[in-house]
This record gives sequence, structure tokens and C-alpha cells, in this order.
Amino acid sequence: MTALHDPTFFVCACTMLGLVVGSFLNVVILRVPKMMEQAWHRECCELLEQSAPEEPRINLSHPGSQCPGCGAAIKPWHNVPVISWILLRARCASCNMPISARYPLVELATGIFSGVAAWQFGFGVEAFSALLLIWILIALTGIDIDTQLLPDSLTLPLLWLGLGINLFAVWTPLSSAVIGAMLGYGILWSVYWLFKWVTGKEGMGYGDFKLLGALGAWFGWEAVPVMILLSSLVGAILGIAILLIKRQGRDTPMPFGPYLAGAGLIMLFVGDTLRNQYSAWVLL
Repeated sequence: MTALHDPTFFVCACTMLGLVVGSFLNVVILRVPKMMEQAWHRECCELLEQSAPEEPRINLSHPGSQCPGCGAAIKPWHNVPVISWILLRARCASCNMPISARYPLVELATGIFSGVAAWQFGFGVEAFSALLLIWILIALTGIDIDTQLLPDSLTLPLLWLGLGINLFAVWTPLSSAVIGAMLGYGILWSVYWLFKWVTGKEGMGYGDFKLLGALGAWFGWEAVPVMILLSSLVGAILGIAILLIKRQGRDTPMPFGPYLAGAGLIMLFVGDTLRNQYSAWVLL
């Protein structure tokens, strides 16, 4: 038996890997929207037959990590997940600018969820596919909170990953995955247009349709009603709380993607139980 097959070692290894990936996800959350903006700007200039102004290209590897305040390059030993933030007392080593607590929170969340997935599923295809799902959902959550965008560059690969993995019926039979993708997208698409027809307003974005379609591709059509119910309940409770605490108006837009992602994580870990309980409740 290799070391990876040892449950304790595997959980620890996935947790450590999750912390490192969480550090990278902070980069994804910050830079993917900027990369999208640059692409849109170039496309608009091409459409208007104008030359795009020279600006430094941004991608996930360039430029290197730097302080947003002073622009100082972040040294490798200042980029250790969670630990560096604590040792630096949440401040830049160069300019003393505060460092957001979100960075270690994303790293911790990624590490913890990765470790839990390793513990629950053990060494195998389920665990490794679960890690990919967790990492993409965390990235989508952060981006949606910041920008109210769910990039196609993440939602569409997530959908195809779900269908590809379920070619081998890892989480659900392929037929259920295909129907789940169509049902997940179709339900929110229908709700969107019904809401717009009644109110004249857009209640959600197309990225939400794609995300639920992707989750349907992972967990099957039977999971789609459960995920809609979970995300709606959590979204309603937290939405009301945010409106009361921040005293914002009812028309204040709030991202729905984090609630869908949360429902996806719940399905990942306790999906079978929830599906059975939901089916029993519906059949009462």
C-alpha cells in the first residue's frame, strides 16, 4: 500500500494541497475579472474599428504577485498560505497596507473542504473529482461576490467536467447528468424570463443558469430541485439579514452564485441523504 492510500496521510496531503491551491484561487478571484475586462475592451475597440490603447496584459501568471498599494513584489516567504498573513499581522511588509482577511479565509476554506473530501471519499476518482469541484466553486463564489459575474471560463469547464466524469457514472449515470444539465439551465432560464416579463427587471444573470446546469451535470436531475430549494432558502435568509444589517434597499442586487455553490457543496457531501429525504417528502 502506497502512502497515498493511507487515510491519515491522504487527508493531510489533500488539506495541505488545498491550502496551496487556495492561495492560487485568490489570484484567480482577483485576476479573472480583470482579464475579462481587458478582453471586452479589446473587442469593443475592434467593433468600433479603433486601436486599443497599450496596456499591460494580465493573466494568471503575469505580473507576479504584488502589493496593490505600493506595487512591491511579494516575496515567496511572504506568500505562505495563512501563516504569512498571521506573521505579517495582516499588513504589507513594504508599505504596511492592511491585507484583507479574505485571503487566509479562502485558503482555509479550500484546505478544510479538500481535507473533508479526502476523508469522506478516500483515495480514488471520487476524491480527486470532488477536489476539482470544490476548487472551482470557491473561485466562482469569490468572483461573484466581488463582481456579480460567473465567468464562462469556469462555469463551462465545470459543466463538461461533470459530464465527462459521469461517463463512468462516478456521481450519477450519464443519462441523469445530461438531463440534469438541461434541467438546471432550463429552470433558471425560465424563472429569469418569467420574472422579467412580470416585473420588467432582470432577477439573475446567465451565469447562474450555467452554474446550476453544471451542478446538474455533476449530480443528476434528481438533485436539481434540492439544490434550487437549498440555495433559495439560504439566499432568502442571508439576503434579508444583509438588507437589515446594511440597511440597503430591496432593489440592491445580490449575487446568487454563492448560494448555488453552497448548495453544490452540500450535495457533494450529503447529497444521497438529502435526495432520499426530498423524495420521501414529495411522495407524502
